[in-house]
Amino acid sequence: MKRRRFAGVIGAAGIAMSLHAKNTIPPEPLRLARNGWMPNNEHLPVLLYRSAFDIAGPDPAATAERLFERNGWPPQWRNGVYTFHHYHSTAHEVLAFAAGAATLMLGGENGHIVEVHAGDVALLPTGTGHCELKASRDFSVVGAYPPDQHWDICREAPSDEALRRMRTLPFPHYDPVLGPGGPMTRLWL
Repeated sequence: MKRRRFAGVIGAAGIAMSLHAKNTIPPEPLRLARNGWMPNNEHLPVLLYRSAFDIAGPDPAATAERLFERNGWPPQWRNGVYTFHHYHSTAHEVLAFAAGAATLMLGGENGHIVEVHAGDVALLPTGTGHCELKASRDFSVVGAYPPDQHWDICREAPSDEALRRMRTLPFPHYDPVLGPGGPMTRLWL
């Protein structure tokens, strides 16, 4: 079944939101073009979900991990965001900000500055440059990837092979925050 058809079937079935997401505010899409050596992804937007999950419990990182697991994005680490510009050529990435706040630059040097806070989520398509510019002492992030996608760290212009890999990287089946029929399934066509 084609991706567009699959998203339509799931949406028609009324499964448009994960019961574990905090709200239904649509994510902010951010389109990034190639920027110097940073490939970014001109076809798939970055999606910024504000106040996407509940941070009130004793372990907000565990709350984000459960949300991602339920939506088919196995969490793989807890830490922060690297303070150098980089991208991933082998995986789409979703970041849940579990504590604190930070200023990130998306898209490479002189890219787009974004403020993130505990409870926010950023979905980065493969090739998206990202870097932490500053963060509170308690800043904490959960990182997750679609099944069978394993992240790499790229700090230079992609090779022709890497560009080909990024163009053909499979789409995830579900939105990491809102599940089947969520905004990613419509915005990443």
